[in-house]
Formats: sequence, structure tokens, C-alpha cells
Amino acid sequence: MPFEAAEQKPLAAVILSGGESKRMGAPKALIPYRGTTFVEHLIEITRHPRVGVMRIVVGAHADQIRAHLRRRASEIVVNSRWEDGQLSSIQAGIRSLSECETDGMLLCPVDHPIVSATIVARLIEEFDSSARPIALPTYRGKRGHPLIFRASLYPELLGASPDVGARQVVWAHADQICEVPTEEEGVVLNVNDPSTLERALGMPDAG
Repeated sequence: MPFEAAEQKPLAAVILSGGESKRMGAPKALIPYRGTTFVEHLIEITRHPRVGVMRIVVGAHADQIRAHLRRRASEIVVNSRWEDGQLSSIQAGIRSLSECETDGMLLCPVDHPIVSATIVARLIEEFDSSARPIALPTYRGKRGHPLIFRASLYPELLGASPDVGARQVVWAHADQICEVPTEEEGVVLNVNDPSTLERALGMPDAG
């Protein structure tokens, strides 16, 4: 049964953009995409009534991305340990929420940008109605991004092994995951090199 709206706290959208983008040769966040950029597209599709907090975690290209976005200082989180991998950016995002009461976080890696507001809305709807701690999309049986982690899992994410990453928490709750099937192939497309980028840019708009 869905939670009553009066009992809900906002979700935080946490966009992960801390990596070096070495194989791409340029910051993934700033790659042009349909009149905008990857990071701005993710900001746009996460505009939802349930999302009340925005965090963009930056690292290797922090100054360049920050100058491009011109967001409020509180929305930009600089991960000084970005070289430790994606988990360190997730943890930086969580720590930035310490004074914010949230139901959970919608985690959006910038290397999985080809997703729509439609799948975000479906994930949030299923997350709220199922009351499960994790919600994620699946494309033809394969799990993808973005994910929603309930706030009760923040301590586990903060304590996860850097060698395993957030998957450690997903595996620990394997029987409590809300899977949301979609025909959006973008949820499983990791845009981390020029050839994958070319394919991604040629995909039809998911709507």
C-alpha cells in the first residue's frame, strides 16, 4: 500500500559525475545531447514532485562542470577522493544529505544518461507503492540505472567495500528489490567510450 503523502519526505536526485572520463577523452557530463548535455539531461528528467533535493557529485573535472552548470553551491558536491571509484562519489553524495531528511536517493550515473523522465516516474511510483528498499529498471532481464536506495540503506552504502561498491548493498538485499521492466535500452547502456557514445546518440528518444 502506498505511503500517505503527508508521511513522505523528499527523494534526493544524486547525479554521479566524478570520474576522469579517460576513454571518452572529455568529461562525460558535458557531452552534447539533443540540445543540452548529459548532466543537464539527467537534471531535467529527475524533475519530479517527489524529488526535493538535487546533488551533482563532481571530481576529476569539478571546476569545468561547476562552471558550466552554474547551480547553487549546495547542489554541487566535490568528491576529493574520486580516484577511489564510483562508490566514493555515492558516499560523498550521502554525506552531503546529512542535514536533509530524505526517503531515499535516486542515483543517476552520468555514464548511463540515455534514460527518460518516464522511467524515472515509474521507478518512483513502484518504490513508493512497494515499500521495498531498492528499486531499479530492467531491460530484457538485465538490471540497469538509475536506482533508488531507501534512506535506511545509507549506512550500508557508507560502509560498503570499495572493491565491490554499491553492488554489495544490492546483493545483500537481493530478495527485497523492486524490479521495473522497461523497453528503454538506455538503462543498461554504459556510455564510456566513443563507439558506445555514437550508438547512444543514434538511439530513438525514449520520451
